[in-house]
Amino acid sequence: MSLRRRTSRIPQLLFAASLLGVLVAPPAAATTARPPSGGDLPLRVATYNIHAGAGVDGVFDLDRQTAELQSLDADVIGLQEVDRHWGDRSEWRDLAGELARRLRMHVSFAPIYSLDPDRPGGPRAEYGVAVLSRHRIVGAENHEITRLSTQDPNPVPAPAPGFGEVVVRVRGLPVHVYVTHLDYRPDPAVRVAQVADTRRIMAEDRGPRILLGDFNAEPGAPELAPLWRELADADPGAPTFPAQDPVKRIDFVAVSKGGPGGGITVRKAWVPETVASDHRPVVADLLVRGGKGR
Repeated sequence: MSLRRRTSRIPQLLFAASLLGVLVAPPAAATTARPPSGGDLPLRVATYNIHAGAGVDGVFDLDRQTAELQSLDADVIGLQEVDRHWGDRSEWRDLAGELARRLRMHVSFAPIYSLDPDRPGGPRAEYGVAVLSRHRIVGAENHEITRLSTQDPNPVPAPAPGFGEVVVRVRGLPVHVYVTHLDYRPDPAVRVAQVADTRRIMAEDRGPRILLGDFNAEPGAPELAPLWRELADADPGAPTFPAQDPVKRIDFVAVSKGGPGGGITVRKAWVPETVASDHRPVVADLLVRGGKGR
């Protein structure tokens, strides 16, 4: 895919949003009570691998995860392992849509897999990543990155969708938010390709950029090193996996370091203690430069 300037991408993102069916839930009455600093805009973000709605105990319980997400009080949330009419494990439900309605947030879902329905006229069975946002989503796109399919008995690395991007307007300032789920295999070769794809796609955009996701690698992994050239790791100082007695941090909030109007400051980051999924979430309070104060 050739690089495109941001000025040409916004109309395409808006068009893609209509094709992807970005769902809109009534926004919450208030976004954040955290005060701004100067002209910077406060934004609380989180990333959470929801394990298709199941907790450490293996029990599907969307009420439990809804309560956990509410407690984060985040303005933007990146979700991984999200089912949409996928199967029995999640009761054939649209998890992204349900969580958005319960939390009164906007949502964009980016499927990694989209399979034909079991019965004619039924919904497609989909699995992927999603973004929930209190701020209006003005564009969305589902990018392809290198993947090794779990649905093919003899997979080979190939471009496939599931790297979600949205543009949200935070008090008039467009902020690019990306959500990803990198390959889980011990061999880092696919993650190396995915990191290269991620950097190429994010380089097409200017302004504030936030990457949320389950990277399936720890911060010092060699395959992640190229990411830290342009992005800063909002290090929460605590592990995220497994949720019960975690030993490693594989879930990340990463933000653009600078550039024209693109700098973001991490004020604080933390990992809440929870067993509502097999991962723990990461939450970060950010200050986005380039905005106007309240």
